[in-house]
Amino acid sequence: MLNPGSHLAPSPQRRALNPPHRVQKGGLLPSLLSFSPLVLPFPGVAVPLAVAVGPAYFACMKVQPVTQPLNRRSSEPIFNVPPVVMATVAVLVGVYLFRVFALSPSEDEKFVLTFAFIPARYSTDPLIASSYPGGFGAELWTFFTYAFLHADLLHIGLNLAWLIPFGTALARRFGAWRYIAFMLITAAAGAFAQFISNPHADVPMIGASAAISGAMAAALRFVFQEHGPLETWRDGARNSEAYRVPAVPLLATFRDVRFIVFLAVWMGLNALFGLGAVSFGIEPGQQLAWQAHIGGFVAGLVLFTAFDPVLPREELDTETSG
Repeated sequence: MLNPGSHLAPSPQRRALNPPHRVQKGGLLPSLLSFSPLVLPFPGVAVPLAVAVGPAYFACMKVQPVTQPLNRRSSEPIFNVPPVVMATVAVLVGVYLFRVFALSPSEDEKFVLTFAFIPARYSTDPLIASSYPGGFGAELWTFFTYAFLHADLLHIGLNLAWLIPFGTALARRFGAWRYIAFMLITAAAGAFAQFISNPHADVPMIGASAAISGAMAAALRFVFQEHGPLETWRDGARNSEAYRVPAVPLLATFRDVRFIVFLAVWMGLNALFGLGAVSFGIEPGQQLAWQAHIGGFVAGLVLFTAFDPVLPREELDTETSG
C-alpha cells in the first residue's frame, strides 16, 4: 500500500521533481526509440528502427525547399507542427513546471497520488482504497490524468521528442478534436492494461507514453502507404495530400515488412526495458510500465479505423467503380 507522505522527502531547494520513489514511468520507452540510433549499444536494432522512423520524424520538421524562388515567401513555418500538438506540449510542460515551482514536496506528493493511475485504488478492501486522495472522482479521472504527469526532465523530454512526430502525423490526418479524443482513449486503454496485469499494484503510474504509443500505432496505419507521409519527405509532395491517402485494412498492414520490422523492434525494446534487462534513465525503485505501452499501442492500432475521417481504400474503390 502506498501511504501519502511516505515517498517524497522535502528538500531545501527544488530544482527538479521528487516523485514517489516507486514510480512507474508510463512514458519512457517510446521516446527512447526516437534516439535509439544514438544511444542503443546494439546497431542491429537501431538501424532498422532509424530506417522506419527517421523520415517520419523529420517530415514534420520540413523546411522550405531550396528550389522555390528566393523572392517568394512561404507561409509554412519551419517547424510545421499542428497547433493542437503544440498545445499538448504546452499542457504537459505546464503541468510539470507547476509541480516544480508551485508545489511543496508534500503538496506534490498529494498531487501525484490524486492524479496518477494506481491500480490499488480500486481494491475491494476499503482500508486500501480509502488511503488514496481523490475519492470516487479519482477512480474516474486518473484513467486520463496520469498521462499529464512526468517524473523528471528526462522523462518529459523524451516523451515530447516522441510525441511531436507521431502526434503531428495523427493530428494532420484526424483534425484537432479527433486527435484529442483518440489520445485520451488510448491513454485510458494503457491504464486499463496496467490494471488488468497488476490489479493490486500500489505504485503510481505516470507519463504520456501509452497515448503516444497509440498515436504511433495509428500513424503506422497510413505513413507507409503509397504517396503517404514518407514519400512526402522524399519527393516533396504536398503534406495535405500525403496525410489523406486511404489506409489499407488492418490485416494488410501486417503484411508490410516495414511495419513488421518496426513492431518487432518496438516490442523487443519493451521487453528489454520492461523486464529490467536494460536500464536507461530509470532511477532505482522506478519501473517501466510496459503493459501500458502495449495497451495503448493495441488500442491505437485497432481504433484507428473508427476515428479515421478518410474513406478506407476498399470503400473508395467501390465508390469510384460505381
